[in-house]
Amino acid sequence: MTACAPEARSEASRAADADSLRAATDTSGLPQAGPVLPVDLARLPSIIAFGSCSEEDKPQPILDRVLAERPDLFVYLGDNIYGDTRSMDTLRAKYMRLAAKPEYQRLRGAVPLLATWDDHDFGWNDTGRHFAFKEASKRIFLDFWGEPAGSERRQRPGIYTSYLFEENGRRLQLILLDTRTFRDNLVRSDDVPPHKNDYQPNPSPDSTLLGAAQWAWLDGQLGIPADLRIIASSIQFSHEYNGWESWTNVPHERARMLELIRETQANGVVFVSGDVHWGEISKLERDGRYPIYDVTSSGLTETWPTIEPNTNRVGDYVRENNFGTIRIDWTRPDPEIRLRLHDVNGVLRNEVALTLSALR
Repeated sequence: MTACAPEARSEASRAADADSLRAATDTSGLPQAGPVLPVDLARLPSIIAFGSCSEEDKPQPILDRVLAERPDLFVYLGDNIYGDTRSMDTLRAKYMRLAAKPEYQRLRGAVPLLATWDDHDFGWNDTGRHFAFKEASKRIFLDFWGEPAGSERRQRPGIYTSYLFEENGRRLQLILLDTRTFRDNLVRSDDVPPHKNDYQPNPSPDSTLLGAAQWAWLDGQLGIPADLRIIASSIQFSHEYNGWESWTNVPHERARMLELIRETQANGVVFVSGDVHWGEISKLERDGRYPIYDVTSSGLTETWPTIEPNTNRVGDYVRENNFGTIRIDWTRPDPEIRLRLHDVNGVLRNEVALTLSALR
């Protein structure tokens, strides 16, 4: 989340990047963290846990608190390590430091893990499509998270994907977006006064967050019948603009998402997000349509000294390390959904309870 000024790039540094990029095509020594538990698509998950922003050199006792909730899945929402490097050897080593943690090993051995990335494990702070090593970083990412060799994620640019769970006539769709591979540069706040924090909304209708191919894929995904849809975005969606990196800095893309939900008549959409180093639940109201909730869980190890105002916030924020859960009671005729934030001690700090019919 924190901002970095663009680096001055000398010819020597560009040459060093070229050498590193050539070395990155060598796929030997990719990180291996042991087997990944398979995801059972024939069983509806009742507890989905998620979190973001885990620094690989810090203790992560919160992962044992996650295990205590007995989730069916855990979704890593990005900044799963803090790579921030152009050296793929360094990136591999940082993944392996996460893999070596006993608390991570306990989670990986007990719960199926799914993941998308954010800037720090994609490449560099607030980086988008111009990051020179994105394909090499992608290979390391997919290998670490146990992506099968023949999966579509390995065949196309980006790491976006989806999972469809179905049981007893009910369907839950889990969509993992890629907000890095295709994203254009943001408009820095010092370029457009008056400014707030790092970024201003980009007024250009040609700028993109997801890219044409991912948008087309998402159109098809939202057309698939489902009762509940959880969309994982590494950056916040439903909050109030605050000048940090989020969907609010590309407002026409956020509007496009809302229009796509309307056009496809996709019911049951809930976002989960990370990035900001605090936890909160946001509610984006829409005229004549159901609201879009966004459960932001950040971070597993990271915190932030200040909390930004957010008129869309429901309940209180969580300043301490935190993780989120979505609990669904599928046994009811109108399933109950509980959006929750838990702190590092496992204490429930915020909750929104609603029924599935409220998301139609």
